Amino acid sequence: MRFGAAVLRAYEDPFTVEEVVLAEGPAEGEVLVRIAGCGMCRTDLAVRRSAGRSPLPAVLGHEGSGVVVETGGTGTGLGVGDHVVLSFDSCGHCRNCLGAAPAYCDSFAALNLFGGRREHAARFTDATGAALAPRWFGQSSFAEYALVPARNAVRVDPALPLELLGPLGCGFLTGAGAVFNSFGVGPGDTLAVFGAGAVGLAAVMAAHAAGAVTVAVDRHPGRLALAERLHALPVPAAPPGPADRIRRLTGGGATYALDTTGSAALINDALRSLRPTGRLGLVARLHDTLPLETGTLDRGRTISHICEGDAVPGLLIPRLTALWQAGLFPFDQLIRTYPLADINEAEHDCDTGRVVKPVLVPDGRRH
Repeated sequence: MRFGAAVLRAYEDPFTVEEVVLAEGPAEGEVLVRIAGCGMCRTDLAVRRSAGRSPLPAVLGHEGSGVVVETGGTGTGLGVGDHVVLSFDSCGHCRNCLGAAPAYCDSFAALNLFGGRREHAARFTDATGAALAPRWFGQSSFAEYALVPARNAVRVDPALPLELLGPLGCGFLTGAGAVFNSFGVGPGDTLAVFGAGAVGLAAVMAAHAAGAVTVAVDRHPGRLALAERLHALPVPAAPPGPADRIRRLTGGGATYALDTTGSAALINDALRSLRPTGRLGLVARLHDTLPLETGTLDRGRTISHICEGDAVPGLLIPRLTALWQAGLFPFDQLIRTYPLADINEAEHDCDTGRVVKPVLVPDGRRH
């Protein structure tokens, strides 16, 4: 079959929307999904800075949602017409996958970031027959269709706004999962979120739903205003630093802190903002050494990296949609949609912070 997709051919080039070819339908354990919408995540944009580790040309996109149009075999657990949200890939049989920790799959980097599943890779080409990189995060959903392992697809209520649901598979899942799974935030806890982007604001919404007091730190007044509308106490990320103000606002320090920025200065501020035995979680990939200032890890404070919100997507995504239906996780307020043809405009708006979460819609709708 032939369909439109956004192809990145070189690290410094714009995306080109062009025809691609899928030579075969779904193999055993796969499903073919007609994409209704796909969120743009900073992980997609980071490919441009991956120093050649992510093979090109490629179709990126890993926050897809859509409708199953074909299944491979009888063991997928999905049927034609099912509405699904697509999440990250995992092998399903390593120790961590079997232990309900698929985000820490032994093959996570290979499957999601640096080449994808290589079986049947040659069936995905451009219109001239030249090979495209194997599926990005098991999806490559900046496209009209995506061929995915059924393991990555989570069935959702067809009454939900399907084109907006894709970010629940990664960005929103990461922020909310950090709150619910990694920290286990509950009433009486306090959470300081550093960086009020898609991941950080998902954490703000989840913490409010869990009954916690939340502080949001960002350098953009508009992002702080949005965080305040989502029930967070806003704190500017301005010198001499937000730690003292957070300790005052939280009566001695936050129980938990989540850094989404990767900034060494803000990570040290986050540690200083914690109460004794407080925990800091990092979700951003660090690109350099992390110098920790004297005293930041005193008094039982801990720091760890969190991948994909420690989530089992099949459990967390239905929880998030139920919270949205109850008015407690209004993720749609963070989204602006763009036609797939306008992917370069969406990338610019995402990269500059003009939009919290762009979602690309193949059928050309925008709002």
